[in-house]
Amino acid sequence: MPEPALTSDHPLSLSGALTLEATADGSFTLFSEDFGEWFHSRAGAYTEAYTTYVEATDLTQLAQAESLTLLDVCYGLGYNTAAALATVRQVNPRCNVHLVGLELDGRVPKQAVESGLVAPWWPEIQGILAQLADQGQVNQSLLYAELRLGDARQTVQALVDEGFQADVIFFDPFSPPHCPELWTVDFIRQVARCLGPQGKLVTYSCAAAVRAAFLDVGLHLGPIAAAGRRWPGTLAQWSPAGLNPLARQEQEHLQTRAAVPYRDPSLQDSADTIRHRRQQEQAQSSLVPTSQWRKRWLPSKG
Repeated sequence: MPEPALTSDHPLSLSGALTLEATADGSFTLFSEDFGEWFHSRAGAYTEAYTTYVEATDLTQLAQAESLTLLDVCYGLGYNTAAALATVRQVNPRCNVHLVGLELDGRVPKQAVESGLVAPWWPEIQGILAQLADQGQVNQSLLYAELRLGDARQTVQALVDEGFQADVIFFDPFSPPHCPELWTVDFIRQVARCLGPQGKLVTYSCAAAVRAAFLDVGLHLGPIAAAGRRWPGTLAQWSPAGLNPLARQEQEHLQTRAAVPYRDPSLQDSADTIRHRRQQEQAQSSLVPTSQWRKRWLPSKG
């Protein structure tokens, strides 16, 4: 699959270096100069893949079915995909898996393979990640996987057109302040259209703007443990069944101006345009100022 043709004025253009960084559990991640962030929690890249994504979606139980469809939004180094495939193969080797990964930067999965970052997984899983990074597709008797490169705001629309329905969606972009393009209510609506009726969507983020966007598209929310992070992550699904309730602190956060979502009606605006649009909407919002919520729940230690 060819690399995306991105010019320097593209909203999601890439030119910065990718730097190898160790995390606390002994695994490695990369630091993106373009986004100014690490791809994973410094507490542990592998730990995050299993705790925040595999365990939170109860993948061990879901893999007992004859088939399983996964969507990995922001595939990155492939750790979430690897953890999922390893889990499925361990609990039910006969499960037929269909997996699609969306990724902007084709350098990242290639560097993960070339640097040996995928070595801790079984050779079978390593081979799958290597083939995805090199060829963009794996077609085996019990696995069909593909890696679609390019701006996820466009590649997800192709999945919608194909009627793609996932049992599990891993939603793992860089943080909203650094990559607002992939946290808008408009993009999340397209991703949600790829979530099956009984499906589960999980993300490390608990930002009020993100949760408000999920609620806006009709999803129900619950908190989940997010490895290495101070705050919980978010589990979203069409039904409220089985979800833990949000804490009062979290519920009140959704009543503040922090809950004004990012918007990108055309699904092609730049990060600056999206941020500015939100700032204008926040300034005009009748919601409670977020500072009042902070004073109530995050009192100064000084």
